[in-house]
Amino acid sequence: MTAEAPSVSAADGLLARRRRLLGPAYRLLYQDPVHPVRGEGVWLYDADGNAFLDVYNNVPSVGHCHPRVVAALAEQAARLNTHTRYLHETVLDYAEALLATFPDEIGHVMLTCTGSEANDLAVRAARVFTGGTGFIVTRFAYHGVTVAVAEMSPSLGAGVPLGAHVRTVAAPDTFRRTPAEAAAGFEADVRAALADMQRHGIKPAALLFDTVFASDGVFPATGIVDGAVAAMREAGGLYIADEVQAGLARTGSHMWGFERYGIVPDLVTMGKPMGDGHPIAGMAARPEILAEFGERTRYFNTFGGNPVSAAVGLAVLDVVRDEGLMANAARVGAYLADGLRALQQRHPSLGDIRGAGLYVGMEIVEDDAARSPSPARTTRLVNDLRRRGVLVGISGAHANVVKVRPPLPFSTAHADLFLERLDACLGA
Repeated sequence: MTAEAPSVSAADGLLARRRRLLGPAYRLLYQDPVHPVRGEGVWLYDADGNAFLDVYNNVPSVGHCHPRVVAALAEQAARLNTHTRYLHETVLDYAEALLATFPDEIGHVMLTCTGSEANDLAVRAARVFTGGTGFIVTRFAYHGVTVAVAEMSPSLGAGVPLGAHVRTVAAPDTFRRTPAEAAAGFEADVRAALADMQRHGIKPAALLFDTVFASDGVFPATGIVDGAVAAMREAGGLYIADEVQAGLARTGSHMWGFERYGIVPDLVTMGKPMGDGHPIAGMAARPEILAEFGERTRYFNTFGGNPVSAAVGLAVLDVVRDEGLMANAARVGAYLADGLRALQQRHPSLGDIRGAGLYVGMEIVEDDAARSPSPARTTRLVNDLRRRGVLVGISGAHANVVKVRPPLPFSTAHADLFLERLDACLGA
């Protein structure tokens, strides 16, 4: 069933109530807001029964309301929910299963409720271990909403100024540069930022980036971060890999996005895809970093690592394994990319198609030759897709990259439906 906008009166009533109760700081995704009341697999359904193909939400990683995840949540919630100041086998079982997905150098995990908390914890650990305060992030990064990481999230806008200890560098743009040029530029920018820190008496603590550069516009090419990471480590800082967007089998070739680069991070942060929509997140670390951190401070998060969240996390890992979702991401992601490149031949506004597995960025341009960003076309396209029952998002410093990151069970049939409706919107 093709989705249509709700009636004006119903939508206006909900919007007015939302503004009255929630205030003005929240944002909606589409000009015609979506009002889902039920989810299943890669589909969302509104109150009128209209179906929306979800090509946007990575948080329900193994599909909306996966029965095994729901059952694990309900079973443990009906038995016990406490915190990490008590012993609990399920929490340890989950930590063991999660760490088994990482390289041997990563030996500990600390659990939180959100990716923001995980990044905040990584910032604290990096400061304690290095004795530094300086952080380098990409120019349109998003790492969370706590005070510490909001100051490292320039995509939040001018209302959240960057910290004086934070330096930004351009993401390695592989559309306007070759991968080699993008890698060299990324390293040069990091070295320049380190030199600027030194001039201002700031000791570096870490280079922090999302391993597909999602907020910057999706730049997941391999071989583009080596020099930048080496520069930070030479300066005594750490490499923090933010896996909230790229992790948990999404890139298809590996469980975690950082593995595609062949460099083991010092700290890894993860977010809500770990729980298929349930609020669970975490930070994995090299043991020597947490040895220092644990000796000098303590950490407690009431619901971080509770037994219900651990049971949910275990169920998600089991589903990823049992349903072959990493292989599915590789296979369907390649199929989708091929289909998008075929559309690119007919629609010049599709300036670039880039991605890894089931994370794809489609750059929308005004002029194919000049590669000039077109945020107006992008907004129009995303809202046209919404009216045709397909949900995607927008990213990038110029708001001209269509962000495609569906739940992992996304199939070739779903890809065909998406491509068909995208073709119609581009043709219109």
